[in-house]
Amino acid sequence: MTTHVEGSFGAPREGAAAREATGAPVAALGKRETQIIAIYGKGGIGKSFTLANLSFMMAQQGKKVLLIGCDPKSDTTSLLFGGRACPTIIATSAKKKEAGEELAVGDVCFKREGVYAMELGGPEVGRGCGGRGIIHGFETLERLGFNDWGFDYVLLDFLGDVVCGGFGLPIARDMCQKVIVVGANDLQSLYVANNVCSATQYFRKLGGHVGVAGIVINKDDMTGEARAFAEAAEIPVLAAIPADEDIRRKSAKYEIIGRPGSPWAPLFEELATNVAAAPPLAPKPLEHDALLALFKGDAVGRDVTLVPATLEDLVGERPAKKKSLEIVYDRPA
Repeated sequence: MTTHVEGSFGAPREGAAAREATGAPVAALGKRETQIIAIYGKGGIGKSFTLANLSFMMAQQGKKVLLIGCDPKSDTTSLLFGGRACPTIIATSAKKKEAGEELAVGDVCFKREGVYAMELGGPEVGRGCGGRGIIHGFETLERLGFNDWGFDYVLLDFLGDVVCGGFGLPIARDMCQKVIVVGANDLQSLYVANNVCSATQYFRKLGGHVGVAGIVINKDDMTGEARAFAEAAEIPVLAAIPADEDIRRKSAKYEIIGRPGSPWAPLFEELATNVAAAPPLAPKPLEHDALLALFKGDAVGRDVTLVPATLEDLVGERPAKKKSLEIVYDRPA
């Protein structure tokens, strides 16, 4: 299932009327109908692992796939390339500009067995805004001719627990048709997944079209919280990747397990099929108390009571009253 999406990387959406008046659909890349899918999740939840294996399986199924890492850690493509670092768009374009040279696609886009991949990159700690780096990276992609490339799927890997505008770009500017969240049976990852659902609903009210296609449960230990979240938010479970020692060891050694003929091939074949077919849905985000209710009380500490602090607690003694410096004017007669 494919849909056209209005807008562009560089121009913010200002409602449906403005969107109808701007450029060609982002989804119409080259001569193919392209699905652009943004994958969100808490840092460390396994997005890069999931995407490397998913993109590899899609390519083995004959699909042309572009994987773009949008995490400042620039580690989305590490598993795909056996642990090797991929030169980032931001760093490479800066070097090229300093040398007075033009940036070419081959400087930043690399391929392995049918998968094309690149990293946007980002600033070092304390030396810039990661969100602005993402915006700059996509503007560079436009200059490289992104809208003319012919892919079946473009997969974007985004941090879900960073809330600044750059990381919400695909949702806020209708850059993709749908979002997939990666989570596990823990409160923090489902909190992030719930926030992403809230973001899609917020921008849909402003005239956006991005929806949530579903959730991938990673390191599934069968306790059921992630499935309960999916049911409550009314989004499907696209796949459940078990908490298996074989997967952990192979992932640690940068091995692709989503390879036809491998023991885990059926899992990623099913995921590829579900990702392709899942429509963008309007999720139902949970209130925080409802999210907590998915977990047992001893797991999330719901028996804790919030006790207000006093000024005496903070200063160690009862503070003397000070005269107010407020100026009180007489009221006019």
